[in-house]
Amino acid sequence: MQLLGRLEIRSKEKIIEFLNQQETGRVCSIDKDGFPQIIPMNFVYSDDAIYMHSHPRGEKLENISKNPNVGFEVDQSLEFLPSYFTSPTDASQADTLYISVVIKGKASLVSNPKEKTRALNELMKKYQPEGGYEKLTPDMKVIEEVAIIKVVPVTMRGKYKIGQHWDKKTRLEIAKKILERNSPTAQSTIHMMGITKTKDGLQISEEHNW
Repeated sequence: MQLLGRLEIRSKEKIIEFLNQQETGRVCSIDKDGFPQIIPMNFVYSDDAIYMHSHPRGEKLENISKNPNVGFEVDQSLEFLPSYFTSPTDASQADTLYISVVIKGKASLVSNPKEKTRALNELMKKYQPEGGYEKLTPDMKVIEEVAIIKVVPVTMRGKYKIGQHWDKKTRLEIAKKILERNSPTAQSTIHMMGITKTKDGLQISEEHNW
């Protein structure tokens, strides 16, 4: 329990920041037979809600109309840590550094044209920040042609494991091994761990307070 507490993201602002840095979320609704249906979706967190655009017909919309209780999840795998980083033979020592957010919430379909327009513009701003498009207005036909799913969180929990549960010596040792393994994500991972490379070697440059 002590470790789980240290992995908790305690800042709502950090959770929202993480959500809007990620491209794909997964919404889980309950189908007519009682099974969970999980769908990957583009999304944006805005005004204390998750917004997603959708085709105006489909199973997930039917599910939501009958049962508004949904789950929503976003995660980022930062780095796989091979078992041999900490043990020469024990495969159970393999681990992963990650960030994740899990939401339980109430879903609905947005009918108000102004809210739909705002949600679509927020989605465009997130996914196409360079511009190059005409800003949507409520009178445009496309506003009627798409569905907007809104999820208002009831609970929102974030977890992160970027080495904050290790002592400084262990964190530096693992960072060195990550760099030696030279995965495609190695450089970004040690940055997330708050570690920098200097002429004198690796140093912990910041303590993360999430």
